[in-house]
Amino acid sequence: MGLKSDEFLIRRAPLAMAARVGASDLPAIPGAIPAEQDLADAAAREGIFSTTVGKVIAWGRYSSIWPATFGLACCAIEMMGASNARFDLARFGAEVFRASPRQSDLMIVAGRVSQKMGPVLRQIYDQMPDPKWVISMGACASCGGIFNNYAIIQGVDKVVPVDVYIPGCPPRPEGLIEAVIMLQKKIAATPVASIRE
Repeated sequence: MGLKSDEFLIRRAPLAMAARVGASDLPAIPGAIPAEQDLADAAAREGIFSTTVGKVIAWGRYSSIWPATFGLACCAIEMMGASNARFDLARFGAEVFRASPRQSDLMIVAGRVSQKMGPVLRQIYDQMPDPKWVISMGACASCGGIFNNYAIIQGVDKVVPVDVYIPGCPPRPEGLIEAVIMLQKKIAATPVASIRE
């Protein structure tokens, strides 16, 4: 043919654009198969959308996170502050703090965990329905903080699996909001089939 591949693509580009359904500047080729994106755009204009059941389930999970109230120390004050009108954690679907672990799917461990509190924390975590997630809020929950002694568990990840860590002593409410957003991205990226066990 004598043409390089780049020249072939440049000369062929108007034909490819003409084959797209809805291209206003070039006439459509009769009998051409419409591109998938064009079909999706046309369906969206009509109010129709398509998705998978897994994506709908993931959307429901990350859009309505119900945290369990588990404030142990000064970080709990910042956790409460995140749900007030100034920071409004409700914008992210996480405003319903539940007192019962059977009605929650997120545990926010806010504060230091003592050796005596460790088994209680694990029992509450075990009572939560699957799928469940944990946010470790503050330096004390994440690594023991300034309490480097025998009475404090040096990291809540020794008791329950942690999904997101929030640094700080105490972390600001914006840190908790950022952690919830990170957790929502993690939930959205997790395939539904991999959550089932």
